[in-house]
Amino acid sequence: MSSINTTGTLRKMKTELRDTGPVDYQLPLGENLVGMNALLEKKVTLSFTGNIFDIYDGKAIKKSYGGGYSYKNLITLARCDTCIVKPELCHYHLGTCREPEWGDKNCNIPHIIYLSVTSGVKIGITRETQVPTRWIDQGAVRAIPILRVEDRRTSGLIEVEIAKTMADKTHWRNMLKGVYTPVDLEGMREQIYDDYGDLLDDMNAQDLDDPVQEIEYPIIEVPEKFSSFSFDKTKTVEGVLMGIKGQYLIFDTGVINMRKHQGYEIEITA
Repeated sequence: MSSINTTGTLRKMKTELRDTGPVDYQLPLGENLVGMNALLEKKVTLSFTGNIFDIYDGKAIKKSYGGGYSYKNLITLARCDTCIVKPELCHYHLGTCREPEWGDKNCNIPHIIYLSVTSGVKIGITRETQVPTRWIDQGAVRAIPILRVEDRRTSGLIEVEIAKTMADKTHWRNMLKGVYTPVDLEGMREQIYDDYGDLLDDMNAQDLDDPVQEIEYPIIEVPEKFSSFSFDKTKTVEGVLMGIKGQYLIFDTGVINMRKHQGYEIEITA
């Protein structure tokens, strides 16, 4: 394999779920895409240049907020509002959305409520167009759609109710290690239909019968113990790439969440 030396502004890794084999990962650096699967078992160096750029408008910033934004954009863009993390708080219907046009394109569209297995079983939501990308970004090994609704707020209201008796968080260390308890996702889906039937009818939620999606990741080995790297603390991350899962690169020296560093200008050599 020829050597790689590429510099650019980082965005979250692009993924493709193939019919067979592990997820294919590509790392966007500016206009370049670096195929990461081919770098497994190779020595890889990631160097932060010290430059950070807002992922919305490309302007240079000193500090990143909300996964890649300037503070100004954090408090003005709809995609940075609290309701993105807590969709049940969506206030579009009150006429107070920061960007109504963005809300029409991203929130007032069909959403899927799903069950996934990461470090355990969890309930989650995503735009219909983001299946299975959302599951891969979370590092899910199995997932199943359970409901389809017409907008983000409705999906959030339903998720909140179901989450009262079920986790909606991921323990990232166990997720990377592949530590989880097997569960019957199809059986859990049917139980949700039985337990929440009245609520789902009131919300005009559509039951789904999609099969369980199994997801394999390109992993050679995960260290038994590992530290988490951050470009805010160290300018260089280096090691033999042993795996990729969710938005994490797994080195023999530790792991790094690439999505957390969107907008950082990075040089990759391998």
